[in-house]
Amino acid sequence: MADQTSTANQWPADAVPSDLISPRRKRLGWGLMAVATLGLLATIVLEILYKGGAETIGFETWRPVVYAYVLWGVAIGIGQVLTRGEDGQRALFLLPALLFTIAMVIFPTLFGFYIALTDWNLSSFSGRKFNGLANFWQMLGDPYYRNALFNMVLYVLAVAVEYVIAFGLALLLNAQIRARKFFRVVFLLPLMLSPVAVSWMIGKSLMEYRFGPAATLARHLGWENPAFFSDPITARITIMVLDAWTFIPFMMIMLLAGLQAMSREVLEAARVDGANAWQTFWQVTFPLMLPVSVTAVILRIIFKLKLADIIITVTSGGPGGATDSVSSFIYREYRDRSNVGYGTMLAMAYLVIIVVFVTWLLKFANRFVRNVN
Repeated sequence: MADQTSTANQWPADAVPSDLISPRRKRLGWGLMAVATLGLLATIVLEILYKGGAETIGFETWRPVVYAYVLWGVAIGIGQVLTRGEDGQRALFLLPALLFTIAMVIFPTLFGFYIALTDWNLSSFSGRKFNGLANFWQMLGDPYYRNALFNMVLYVLAVAVEYVIAFGLALLLNAQIRARKFFRVVFLLPLMLSPVAVSWMIGKSLMEYRFGPAATLARHLGWENPAFFSDPITARITIMVLDAWTFIPFMMIMLLAGLQAMSREVLEAARVDGANAWQTFWQVTFPLMLPVSVTAVILRIIFKLKLADIIITVTSGGPGGATDSVSSFIYREYRDRSNVGYGTMLAMAYLVIIVVFVTWLLKFANRFVRNVN
């Protein structure tokens, strides 16, 4: 009876499962996780020292780091069970996803920041050398990179025109017209094609300067020199048109889905109140479609920020970098100049810009929708 009373006094009645774990077991779990973490960090440091030129210590390949990472994951799982009990067992279901995210997202990003601080050109025999912020200062003074950023501003602003066209097509396909299903399939065809295929079919074939059908038609219409990619302004507009032709159906299908989900009673009530077609659209349809519109525009901007394949295939950034996007410029920095260190610095800087811009865009869109509603 005395033993039972002492045990009952030791654990409170409202104790949660994690409180029922003995302090010794918790210390064992925390110690195991700490030792595994220190071992993983030590292995990474030795690997970096070897890659940095300290040939006397470290590892020749990344295989020891992989082994240490697997052991660290196992130790974290065991440590969670030891320190948290049943809660730790439930956390084991999330552990594989966490380890995968660290291995495939967080570690490559951190390694990319490290590469950005090195002078590494694949055409050089000297190998990789740490050079601090030299790549960053070079990036700030690079006129071609600034030009690519300026082009991205123009490309993103073009999304507004794409949205208007997509909304118009969605309204047309939502109306009671003949062969409506046929036109829906036809308008979706560009989205089914690869941007590289679109680049070859239109940019390389139809718009070819000498024998392309588009160039021949332009000559008959009075354009003496129908070179779509020789003038900087014309080349930018042509790239915008090619990219818009590919992705306008993406926005159109989202807006069409929103229109079809809209309540018919609201539209009928507006007509009964005497609203004409324009008033019904501007005061009823457009406000109700605003959440769908914002979602479509944000997704389209995210796709636009990755624009590269059409530019690489058609113009390679020309003429003189006039059509370069940031992604295509970074690609050519890797491919043509083999400049891994500087190219990675450009990519990391662009990543930071995208994160900041998209975060601001989401906040602005949320505030805009809330104010309109």
